[in-house]
Amino acid sequence: MTDRRTDHTADRKTRVTVLVALSANLVIAVAKAIGGVIAGSPALLSEAAHSVADSLNEVFLLAALRRSRRPADRRHPFGYGKERFFWSLLAAVGIFVMGGCFSFFQGVEALAKGGEESFGGYLAGMIVLGVALLAEGASLLRALHQLRGQGFADGLRDPALRTVVAEDGTAVLGVTLALIGMALHMVTGEVVWEASASLAIGALLVYVAYRLGKDARTQLIGEAADPESSARICSLLRAQPEIDSVEALFTMKTGIDSALVAARVDLVPGLDSERVEEVAVRIKRSIAHAVPEAGQIFLDVTDRPAQESRESPAATGERGGA
Repeated sequence: MTDRRTDHTADRKTRVTVLVALSANLVIAVAKAIGGVIAGSPALLSEAAHSVADSLNEVFLLAALRRSRRPADRRHPFGYGKERFFWSLLAAVGIFVMGGCFSFFQGVEALAKGGEESFGGYLAGMIVLGVALLAEGASLLRALHQLRGQGFADGLRDPALRTVVAEDGTAVLGVTLALIGMALHMVTGEVVWEASASLAIGALLVYVAYRLGKDARTQLIGEAADPESSARICSLLRAQPEIDSVEALFTMKTGIDSALVAARVDLVPGLDSERVEEVAVRIKRSIAHAVPEAGQIFLDVTDRPAQESRESPAATGERGGA
């Protein structure tokens, strides 16, 4: 069970986590870019692009945290909860374009040009990556600490926190790959090691972008509430003495902690209109109490035969349903 104050507290913690990640990435991006230009290292330049993409994405996530908590209004009667999903989708696109594609470009270009035997600046570049590894690791630990505090299942429902964890985890792995690639290039004199590191970083970023984008897309187009919540609502409806049968139940997430619930129920015969209204109000209150995320609840009462109701648009999902 969560209340509004708990949600806002979690948002504040997530905002701090995002700001920590943003500060680390901005400093690291500048250091990596300077080191990459001096050393002429494709792996280091790939990591610089990775940090720039992460910095931009954290700005997106801060916007998501601020905008998603706006109250419902006339133009958006179900609120702005899906803002988080939209900005998380933009973050995934940023990782793919700015991080993954640039890393692939650096790797292919290094293979095409071949390696230079001069390794001037490589030591400084590796020191930069070492510092970056510590900073990214600290940011990841902060995100994991919050995730553990909120509970992994609840924390991962928040696309902002989920994106930060994915970015920081990818950053730690990416820096490690860049370090290995640069070290092997220096030892063997073969640029293929560093180019391979850039390609591996690119593949890693594309995969992470795909997973984050897929989750955001699912939530944007109307993901159903958690199966446990849906089952709880269905059981509650069927337990009501005035309900003969539950003909259809639809749920849709309208935010990370809010959902829309629409149910078509067949009442027992003999209830007058006043009694039906009392029953509907009581059932809605029961659902809201049992499932706090059910922010909007709609009941469609019907006295049609069950078979006819099951073949209706609401039960089949066709256009025109409730």
